[in-house]
Amino acid sequence: MSRQLVLDLPLRTALGRDDFLVTPSNAAAVAMIDRYPDWPHHGVVLVGGSGSGKSHLLEVWRQASGARLVTAAQLHGETPDRLLARGALAIDNAPGAALDERALFHLLNLARQAGGRVLIASELDPAQWAVKLPDLASRVRALAVARLDPPDDALLRGVLVKHFADRQIGVEEPVISYLMLRMPRSLDAARAVVAELDRLALAEKTAVTRGLAARVLRQMTEPALFPDGG
Repeated sequence: MSRQLVLDLPLRTALGRDDFLVTPSNAAAVAMIDRYPDWPHHGVVLVGGSGSGKSHLLEVWRQASGARLVTAAQLHGETPDRLLARGALAIDNAPGAALDERALFHLLNLARQAGGRVLIASELDPAQWAVKLPDLASRVRALAVARLDPPDDALLRGVLVKHFADRQIGVEEPVISYLMLRMPRSLDAARAVVAELDRLALAEKTAVTRGLAARVLRQMTEPALFPDGG
């Protein structure tokens, strides 16, 4: 079969609140984000595994709050006043390997004293952070926690359908069901599978079928497609 040259053009990622699909697996975390600024605490830790939707929900909150977004490693060298200049701060990839514990401690103290809000995204529950500073450990454990559970069937199906629709790809229900049964159960994996199906379908000038889906899923062990194993 003749192949078509495919231009590797990045799609715009939709990261608004209306683009975030809510199901029982993430409803509690979404409800906490939607409650802002009426939180039970000055800080919230958003906990979820890779591909659970943390980055999307962090961006939803950033847009709603006007917060600055930094990684945990970027806390080093910045004063709490500057970090909280907008009254809210979003911190991704905590605690990370290079966390400045004193910087985070002073930041949380300032947020509590000045009425600021801090949202921290992490793959680990705060109790599992290897924090050496006792005062910081107690501060972190006192924060509210919003958990994103692994995607349930409704969320995974909805994300697959949305990614196909975003790319204007018509897909039959049996293909969606086939993918659901065999693909890694993460939102990152869903995005990667749809992107690869789109690429192959364009290159080979063919529709997205179960056969094409099977070929893509056989590539799941290739690091380029699933760098984290899905």
